[in-house]
Amino acid sequence: MAGLECKPSANRTIPALSLHSFHQHASLAVPITFRRHSISLRASPKQYRFRHGIVPHSLVESKAAVAESRGEQLFQLQEGQSRSSHQLPSGLKIEVIEHPASSSVEEIRPPLVFLHGSYHAAWCWAVNWLPFFASQGYDCFALSFLGQGHSDIPASRIGGTLQTHARDVAHFIKSRALKAPVLVGHSFGGLIVQHYLAHVATESDEPSLDGSGGWEEPYPVLAGAILACSVPPTGNGPAVLRYLMSRPIASIKVTLSLAAKLFTSNESLCKETFFSADMSPSLVQMYQKLLAESSKVPLINLRELNASLPVSPPSKNAPPTLIIGAENDFILDMQGNEETAKAYGNNLLVLPATAHDIMLDIRWRDAAEAVHFWLKENCSHRKGQAKFQVTSST
Repeated sequence: MAGLECKPSANRTIPALSLHSFHQHASLAVPITFRRHSISLRASPKQYRFRHGIVPHSLVESKAAVAESRGEQLFQLQEGQSRSSHQLPSGLKIEVIEHPASSSVEEIRPPLVFLHGSYHAAWCWAVNWLPFFASQGYDCFALSFLGQGHSDIPASRIGGTLQTHARDVAHFIKSRALKAPVLVGHSFGGLIVQHYLAHVATESDEPSLDGSGGWEEPYPVLAGAILACSVPPTGNGPAVLRYLMSRPIASIKVTLSLAAKLFTSNESLCKETFFSADMSPSLVQMYQKLLAESSKVPLINLRELNASLPVSPPSKNAPPTLIIGAENDFILDMQGNEETAKAYGNNLLVLPATAHDIMLDIRWRDAAEAVHFWLKENCSHRKGQAKFQVTSST
């Protein structure tokens, strides 16, 4: 393999890297193609070809075993991690799992705030991604929305709405951020990020408390955003109709798994919904148990959600945004990823041989390394700039 050829497509200079230096400095096993720039292999073994890039399949298999060792530790906080609660203006508290940066780097990297999807909680990031990104110099914070994980349960017995969840995130960021973070949302958490992006502030804006216990729009500024296997701006409805027409059996399975919550009792259905076929049964069983316990009440009222869709376009102040899709996603089809990418600048990365839960799946590291590379190119702060407050609020 001769090396890597970088092809800038904008007014950017990206030096060509040898394979050795590329892995040493970017730790990237997955070549990606973005709208702003592209990186491709001159020669590669067996490849998957996508509209937005070429990804060699052989490279994504090399680190699969790492996920097994992580999964064996479920679920205990790892060294350097802590769990606390962040009190909202309403008096309710949301769970925060924190993992401070553990490596010294030339650049001060932005803090990362991770938001989970339906039936998940902060723990889903703490298993693999928080340790990985902390080791790369990022202060990491994973939140559990109200009614999920160890967060408080609202009296309504519903977690909230797109707006109230985004306001809770905004309050956390406003209370804790000394510098703009990158907001990472997975699945339904991605839709909440999209609502945030529609109302993100300028540097001069000063968000203030409103009467309902959250931050008024506009929301605090961001250094970047990542939408991973995200619900598209129009919601899941169009994807459900496409599934019903083209893959009726898959459509029935998705409905039974998620709407009827059969993933909590059927191991095979849980695996097919969230994980790759080659994930070990022991990992699936442990994750299934955690998923079953994560959601105490519905994350959102679906009727209210449908009335609020589609999500408004990103504001003119929205930061650089990366959209990630997974080739073997059982929940979201590629057309849904492309819809989201079109709304946010067409920066779409498609992960080969990867299932919906990219942060827990057998190839989680490849996804994390690709994200790390994008963050360095698009969201790094210069040395000397301030970072997040690491001391947790209680």
